[in-house]
Amino acid sequence: MSNTNMPAFSRRSFLTSTVAVGTAAGLAAPALAQGFDDSSGIVPDTGQNAQRNISSFQMHDWRPYFSNLRNGAILADLPSRALHYWSEDETVYKLFPSSVPVSQDLTRTGRTEIIRKVEGPSWAPTPSMKERNPEWPDYVAPGDPDNPMGTHALWLSWQYYRIHGTHDTRKIGRKSSNGCIGLYNEHIKQLYDLTKIGTQVLII
Repeated sequence: MSNTNMPAFSRRSFLTSTVAVGTAAGLAAPALAQGFDDSSGIVPDTGQNAQRNISSFQMHDWRPYFSNLRNGAILADLPSRALHYWSEDETVYKLFPSSVPVSQDLTRTGRTEIIRKVEGPSWAPTPSMKERNPEWPDYVAPGDPDNPMGTHALWLSWQYYRIHGTHDTRKIGRKSSNGCIGLYNEHIKQLYDLTKIGTQVLII
């Protein structure tokens, strides 16, 4: 979608208020052995909330959350705004900062799994999103800098819910999504490469 097709005021509103739910995905960090290693030196959110949450941004063991690691496992911890990944053979553990839903009514928790993986996703608002924001576009093409899905997306078994990237790095570490879990584009690329169809997902 060309940027000229969207009025400046509505495009600005669209970009600053949208991160998630769509129809169509980070700063690189190595597998972690001791907590969060942000080797880039970039803090996901320099605001007060991020400083408050930094103490809870810690390693988790998978056992309290999953009975096994078949196909690997993802834990999205909404209170700490962090996403954890464990590989099936336990050789890889990743901990990424994430965005989370802006309100309780947009939040869904529980067990699901990855059912589809898309590199270069397109985006379209859900019917309820379009009703609330009629000025939003009906479709944003893959690769468009206005695409709130970023570079990669992982479809969950729940309709409209995704784990995906974002071109707006200000959203990471904040309550900023319409229901999905957002990661830096570099991080969603790592997660995309590590996961498979059937990877377990728990959102708490």
